Amino acid sequence: MIEIMDTTLRDGEQTNGVSFSAQEKKAIARMLVKELNVNRIEIASARVSEGEFESVKSIAAWAAQTGYIDRIEVLGFVDNGLSLNWIRDAGCRVVNMLCKSSLKHLTKQLKKSPEQHIADITGQIALAQEMGIEVNLYLEDWSNGIKDSPDYVYQLVDALQSLPVRRFMLPDTLGVLTPDITFQYCKAMLDRYPSLHFDFHAHNDYDLAVANVYSAVNAGVKGVHVTVNGLGERAGNASLSSVVAVLHDQLKKDTDIVEARINHVSKMVEMYSGIHISPNQPITGENVFTQCAGVHADGDSKSNLYYNSLMPERFGRTREYALGKTSGNANIRKNLESLGIDMDEESLRKVTQRVIELGDKKEIVTQEDLPYIISDVFRHDIQENRIRILNYSLSLTQGLRPVATLKIEIDGQIYEETATGDGQYDAFVRALRKIYEKLVRPFPMLTNYAVSIPPGGRTDAFVQTIITWRHEGVDFKTRGLDADQIEAAIKATVKMLNKIEK
Repeated sequence: MIEIMDTTLRDGEQTNGVSFSAQEKKAIARMLVKELNVNRIEIASARVSEGEFESVKSIAAWAAQTGYIDRIEVLGFVDNGLSLNWIRDAGCRVVNMLCKSSLKHLTKQLKKSPEQHIADITGQIALAQEMGIEVNLYLEDWSNGIKDSPDYVYQLVDALQSLPVRRFMLPDTLGVLTPDITFQYCKAMLDRYPSLHFDFHAHNDYDLAVANVYSAVNAGVKGVHVTVNGLGERAGNASLSSVVAVLHDQLKKDTDIVEARINHVSKMVEMYSGIHISPNQPITGENVFTQCAGVHADGDSKSNLYYNSLMPERFGRTREYALGKTSGNANIRKNLESLGIDMDEESLRKVTQRVIELGDKKEIVTQEDLPYIISDVFRHDIQENRIRILNYSLSLTQGLRPVATLKIEIDGQIYEETATGDGQYDAFVRALRKIYEKLVRPFPMLTNYAVSIPPGGRTDAFVQTIITWRHEGVDFKTRGLDADQIEAAIKATVKMLNKIEK
């Protein structure tokens, strides 16, 4: 069993531009412990600020009430008891004490001898014991220390190994290790100190954090440090989702992590942090369970030929089949099956051809677009679309609020309205809402608005507008494509209106 320590709320918050509020930190802590069942979470550094103290105090109070207080850890320093007092007063019981395991750091930053530093650490550990605080030791810059001054690293651990230290934690503080070297260094520590519990803490400067975790566990370490979405200083830390998948599948190691909740927690941290997950991020990226090539979809229909152990259902997700110029009949059929649409071979061929044509124009085709493509192919769109925009006029004048006038047909009846807004699209939506208010019909809430423009595109390049709506408790997206951003947004809005009617 490999122990997982998540440091999203400490090291992860050191990501440039990330600062969680007290409420967000508490919410993330609860998700990590209760939903994911993470063994330990590092929630802060001691003595950062008064606000951080109150945040830690709130999390500790919740953890004490719910029986999780021993999973809550705080980074502390060798500072004559100041960190320990801060941690005790906040209500926590575990300190991750930072000491220098690089002789260069010790002599040039602290300007102390190894003997002085060992004496200081020993005193802090004794004080922690008196306070009832459990101690883990971070051997800061261990990766450089074991490379440049191994005798000092061994001197340090030799002196501390018999003291009440629960875990010795080996950080690759500057992210300089490779998998081979990680294995070599970790194995050296384990061979010399077989009775100690070692953690490994990776950084991702060379994009090797997860690979280095693999090697550390292979060497025999008992615990690893991660962050949700790989947040962390500089290039970040080892990503929780990737590490868990590698441990379970590649090393056949057990953890207590609940895989099915990984995606949900990942999305919540994405929202709180404001750091977006890359679409191709393993496990949690938007595209990682999407097949694009038609041959893959065909293979999936024939004994799951293109499946691997990373089944999306494990992580609370579903497999999707992208639609575009590489789509074949198999991709289209998979999407139609999801929509509950049955189609003969000739009809399927026509729809496939239309999707390929749209893909050649670089238009992103989604499953939600398929009913409209089908209608367009068989020229039923006018009869099937109950709502049509007949005309609209958008006015933008310097010094005046934008104005929109629109004429719309709903179930054969024509309505016209004018409104002003903070922008042209806002004015358009306000005019539309006026009509819906007169008809006493519900109008969905716009919850997100995203625009995608191809890099290096000309001024007449396609713009994709993706709008997220909430209607009667259900979230869904509609997309519009046009050379004009407002036109694209209007197209997405018309799709939304017809979608809720159907």
